[in-house]
Amino acid sequence: MTRPAPDTFGPATALIRAGAPQGLRGGTAALPAERHLLTAEAWARLPAALAAEPDLGLLALWAEPGRAHAAFLGGSAALLLATVPTAGDAPAPDGGASLPRYLALSPARPAAAWFERMVRDLWGLEAEGGTDPRPWLDHGRWPVRAPLAGPRPGPRPPAPAPHPEFLPALGAGVRQVPLGPVRGRIAQAAELRLHTRGEAVLRAEHRLGHAHKGVLSLILGKSPRAAARFAARLAGDSTVAHAWAFAAAAEAAAGVEPPPRARHLRALMLELERIHNHLRDAAAMLALLGLERARTRCLVLREGILRAAEQAFGHRLMMDRVLPGGVAIDIAPSGPAVILAALEALEAERPALERLVREHGGLRARLAGLGRVDPGLVARFAAGGVVGRASGRAFDARHAAGSAPYDALPLPPMALDTAGDAAARLGLRIAELAGAARLAHVLLADLPATGRGEALPLRPLPQGSEGRAGEGIGLVEGSRGECLHWLRLDDGGLIAAAFLRDPSWLHWPLLEAAIAGGDVADLALCERSFSCSASGVDL
Repeated sequence: MTRPAPDTFGPATALIRAGAPQGLRGGTAALPAERHLLTAEAWARLPAALAAEPDLGLLALWAEPGRAHAAFLGGSAALLLATVPTAGDAPAPDGGASLPRYLALSPARPAAAWFERMVRDLWGLEAEGGTDPRPWLDHGRWPVRAPLAGPRPGPRPPAPAPHPEFLPALGAGVRQVPLGPVRGRIAQAAELRLHTRGEAVLRAEHRLGHAHKGVLSLILGKSPRAAARFAARLAGDSTVAHAWAFAAAAEAAAGVEPPPRARHLRALMLELERIHNHLRDAAAMLALLGLERARTRCLVLREGILRAAEQAFGHRLMMDRVLPGGVAIDIAPSGPAVILAALEALEAERPALERLVREHGGLRARLAGLGRVDPGLVARFAAGGVVGRASGRAFDARHAAGSAPYDALPLPPMALDTAGDAAARLGLRIAELAGAARLAHVLLADLPATGRGEALPLRPLPQGSEGRAGEGIGLVEGSRGECLHWLRLDDGGLIAAAFLRDPSWLHWPLLEAAIAGGDVADLALCERSFSCSASGVDL
């Protein structure tokens, strides 16, 4: 692809690209990617440069022992990763051992705040000058402090678990409403603290980490093939998207290309996953609106897609079907027919669903303006998926770069809205069903044949004496937005460092902004319209 001339780069992009190149490779489903090592002095200039280049969106921030990484997406349609070695120790806020530090990016990019809190909890690196120093994943009950800081994480002294800290909201008549982490019809462990005056919500704040699984610890030291099952369970309803992003990162790091048939099968599974998740979320919103018949039709259609996936790939959610190197199972001989039948049923019902969302007076009156997120705020957080596109941010990883198999497919037009409210998010989910169904039809019609001598469309990854050190990144557009995975392999082909990022990292803060300013009665509808994943963020 054509890259801009260096003198057209913004100040932050130019600052990052002036660092020493680190040889990062982008995955088969990823944008072109580069990683540059910045000196501490260059990193110190990064916040001011980011303030001067608002279009460079922060996608993630993570670490490994002794260094911090940040991933950005800019107008040059490339992923830029900046890395800085950590500086000397800083006093720990709790009076414990001092912590290595790096300069915080949260003053320039508000989305960095949650990542900086996570980095401190897992790697023990302090974000100097950060906007929020509170713990995030670590609720004071882990037996060790900073479990990823090194080979021997320090034990935690016995002490009572600290009381959770929430930001205050002061004033006459203000009261706190604690909800969760287990509550009502919300299936995920997400604690929510509301500050209200009457029925009006003044502030909403989440506290996650209750579903922390230690995924990053579990995959370190394993081969990519063995670690793939942990990545596939980061968020179970997005298992195909996360498995593909992980596989793309591993393949890029190992220098392996998956077979063409595997790419098509991955894309087919991903579109089926997109359809069944959009139908689930639409059904949940319709149920809250009292539209039971429409809800039932969505669930019937979703069940048809899930049954077709099980018959075609042996699992309703297609879990563990995508592996580094290809796929674990080929489509069953009867698979294309059952998938086409499920898609035909969807296409027969979809026009009625579109009319309902567009013309039903009660639905429009209830959802219009509810949970609105300003397009400017969405742009500052670089939020993707339906949440971003409903507020006018035109980004879809399938459209962003010519990566296989999407470079040879007629991609559906990107559905966009600018209202930014719950009605827009519901409408986009219904609209995206048509594009996903058309893409699934094309993928089935254009499915490459199995390679000669291949029992499965799966290629081996070099390991042991054949392995080589490498680093790769994968970006895949799931039903919630882009899933970003980064891996670094050692000389034996085992995972030396990793980070897995769910799209919900950038959606939870926007959900808080959408709840604030509304009414308590709007809470459930607002939450369902965002459909954030707690498991994907809890790691």
